[in-house]
Amino acid sequence: MGYKRRLSDKEAVKLGFKVKKKTGKYNPQYYFNNTHIALDTSTNSKSKSNDYKNKAKFVLSAWSEQGHMMDIDEYCSTYHLPKENITSYKLVSHTGTPFYNIVFKESIVEAEVKEIDFDAIIKKYIKPLKLKRTIKKDVDCLFDRLVYTDAHIGMETNENGFGLYGGKWDADEVTRRLDLMIAHVLENQESNTLIIDELGDFMDGWNGETVRKGHTLPQNMDNEKAFDVGLAFKIKLIDSLTPHYTKIICNSITNDNHAGSFGYVVSQAFKSVVETRYKNVIVNTIRKFIDHYTIGKNCFIITHGKDGKHLKFGFKPILDAKQIEKIDNYIKEHNLYNYDIEFSKGDSHQKILDESTSDIFDYYNYPAFSPSSEWVQVNFKRGFSGFEFFNFKADGTKIHHPFKFKWNTNREPELKSYNLVS
Repeated sequence: MGYKRRLSDKEAVKLGFKVKKKTGKYNPQYYFNNTHIALDTSTNSKSKSNDYKNKAKFVLSAWSEQGHMMDIDEYCSTYHLPKENITSYKLVSHTGTPFYNIVFKESIVEAEVKEIDFDAIIKKYIKPLKLKRTIKKDVDCLFDRLVYTDAHIGMETNENGFGLYGGKWDADEVTRRLDLMIAHVLENQESNTLIIDELGDFMDGWNGETVRKGHTLPQNMDNEKAFDVGLAFKIKLIDSLTPHYTKIICNSITNDNHAGSFGYVVSQAFKSVVETRYKNVIVNTIRKFIDHYTIGKNCFIITHGKDGKHLKFGFKPILDAKQIEKIDNYIKEHNLYNYDIEFSKGDSHQKILDESTSDIFDYYNYPAFSPSSEWVQVNFKRGFSGFEFFNFKADGTKIHHPFKFKWNTNREPELKSYNLVS
């Protein structure tokens, strides 16, 4: 997967690499994991005024060292490219340097995910735990539901201290907000069954990029640190709540525009850990753009709102006729009209709970769990973040317990003692 190539310091900087120290007479090697081989950079310009005319392709040349044009087999062999993963390729010869423009079957991250045997790795170290249970006996609701989205683990909200409103989103702050969410759930528990819907963009991005690549994201964690924080978040959530519920179902959306395969990795690792520890916990890692489940008289259609491949612009915060038709077609296809339907989405980082635009379903935009990114702060407003918690009765009616995080952490409510897992 991928390939290595020697680069000068100037070439490395232009391609976004951290410059490596030269240890010998040759330039240092850098690892490329792009699914498209052609990479743009500019050559040394002789005229600043005509700089745009001096743009050139930095590519893997299709000319061999022997002076002939390589076919695709020789090209892949020369540059250590995974030919078995190629879906299409084209020899581009109208540029200064001919090269093969290649599209692979899947991203490097997706391919790596499939090679990970989560059960074999994690079950080796995890043993089932037996905890003292404090199950409520006087409950009057069919199920409780916790919904959170857009945690964006690893996101930098105040790069170099120049953020418009500042704020922080490091491991400590992630954990602090998690503790508040756990306490809020336990304070408002009215059932022994809990549904947890996590609606995507849980991780901010693999290698500091969105799923579609090419969009650099300011990060305060590398991939490994973000993975550790994200996995610890999900495990602590379940470790803290499972003693109080007889059944917990976790639905994790991984078809989104930020987390993508990285979110899938975290969710599957989480699934292996908690389903080994607990017999009363089910984790569903959802790769569909839209999915649904029913419980009692209620149906919940869940999505992030934007996917990782097809939709540049996803579901809007405010419904329009085209999107109403799209949702209605989904309901019709799955014969869901007899339920009380909620269409649940994230992505917009806005809390808009629309129960009137459609006569068939409620359209709920859920707020982001994370604070606003620096980009959002500059382009829009400071915004707010939070999560939503509900108790659902057997007749389908619900009791709503919203929670809104404060920018000033001194204004947060005091945590009650719920013996939270450390």
